[in-house]
Amino acid sequence: MSKLVPPHGESELKPLLVPAVERAEELKRAASLKKKVPMTSREMSDVLMMAMGAYTPIDGFMNQANWEGVCAHMKMTDGLFWPIPITLSTSQAMAQSIGDEEEIALFDQESGEVMAVMTVSEKYVIERAFECQHVYRTTNPKHPGVQKVMAQGEVNLAGRVRCLSEGEYPEKYKELYVRPAESRAVFAQKGWSKVAAFQTRNPMHRSHEHLVKIAVEVTDGVFIHQVLGKLKEGDIPAEVRTAAIAAMIDHYFVPGTVIQAGYPIEMRYAGPREALMHALIRQNFGCSHLIVGRDHAGVGDYYGPFDAQHIFDTLWPGALITQPLKIDITFYCRKCYGMATAKTCPHGQEEHVNISGTKQREMLSQGESIPPEFSRPEVVEILQSYYQK
Repeated sequence: MSKLVPPHGESELKPLLVPAVERAEELKRAASLKKKVPMTSREMSDVLMMAMGAYTPIDGFMNQANWEGVCAHMKMTDGLFWPIPITLSTSQAMAQSIGDEEEIALFDQESGEVMAVMTVSEKYVIERAFECQHVYRTTNPKHPGVQKVMAQGEVNLAGRVRCLSEGEYPEKYKELYVRPAESRAVFAQKGWSKVAAFQTRNPMHRSHEHLVKIAVEVTDGVFIHQVLGKLKEGDIPAEVRTAAIAAMIDHYFVPGTVIQAGYPIEMRYAGPREALMHALIRQNFGCSHLIVGRDHAGVGDYYGPFDAQHIFDTLWPGALITQPLKIDITFYCRKCYGMATAKTCPHGQEEHVNISGTKQREMLSQGESIPPEFSRPEVVEILQSYYQK
C-alpha cells in the first residue's frame, strides 16, 4: 500500500485523457461535430492538466455555482477545497448557437489542434471584477492574471471534458514531462513518502538552491517541478531553464536527493491563491509538502512577501493534505561566507546579497557579470549563452 499522500479528494487519480486505443476514433468523431470552440492558452493548459490527472478530482470546466463558490470561499458546492476557478469562455454568439447538452470540440486557437470534447451542461455570464478581486486581490488591468480574465469571452461554458491530446509536450519534453501517476511510481520506487515540491518558472539561483537543500534535510527528497506552459514576456524558456537546473543538480546536489520534472500549467500570477493551487496539484503528484518562500507565484508588488505562506493558515481542517514548507527570505551573507536566512544570520543587511530571478534576468540582459554569491558559474554559463544569441 502506498505511503504517499492520496490524490486530492479521491483515493485514486482521475486523468481525463481518453485511452490511446480509443483516441483515433474519438478524434475522428470530434472532427465531425458542428461546434468547434477555440481555447486560449490558459484554457488549453487547464485541459492538459485535466488530461494528466493533475486536476483530480474535477471532471471538466466549472458551472456558475462552483465558479462563485471557488472565487468567494475556495470551496465547490460539494465542499471540495479548490482555490482558483477553472473556466472556459466563448463569445455570446457562439454560446447562443450551442444547445443544451450539446457536444462540442475544443481546439487550441494557436495550433488548430482539437484537444478535447465537452458536453455543455450550462452557459453563464460572470462578474469579472468579482473573480479578479477574490482570486488576484486586485482589479488592476496591469496585473497579467487580471488581463486574462478581462480579455476572456462574454459567456462561460460548463461541462464534462474528455481529453483527446496532450499536444506537443510528451514529445517536446520527453523525460521531463512527468504525469502524476508516473511521479508517484518514481517516489514509491525510491522509497520516498515525505516529498517536497519546489515550484519554479526561473532558472535556479543560489537562493533557490538553498531552499531546496533545506527541504532535502527534512524530507526523503525534493521534486523540482518547473512550469512548461506559457509564461509572461521576458521569462526564460523551459529548454534553457531545464539545462541550467540540470547543471546545478549535477554539480551541487547529492545524487538521488532531487528529481527534475515539468508540467504544462500556465502561470496565473495569483500569489497566495496560486500557492494553494500549487499545493493541491502537488498532492496529486504525490508530494506531502510544497516549498513556499518569498512572494510565491507573485508579480510586481500586489502581494506581501509572505502572504502566500499566511494563506495556508486560513484553511479549514481537511481542506488540503499537502502542507507548506515555509522558509524565510534567503540571501548570501558576506560575513557568514554563505547562504542564510534572518533566522540563521546575525549580521546587518549591509552584509547581505539579496538574490532574485528578476534581478538576475536584468543583469543577464544587460551583459553584466553574475557574481558567484548570486548564481553558480555552471548555471551562469548556460544563461549567458542564451542571452548572447
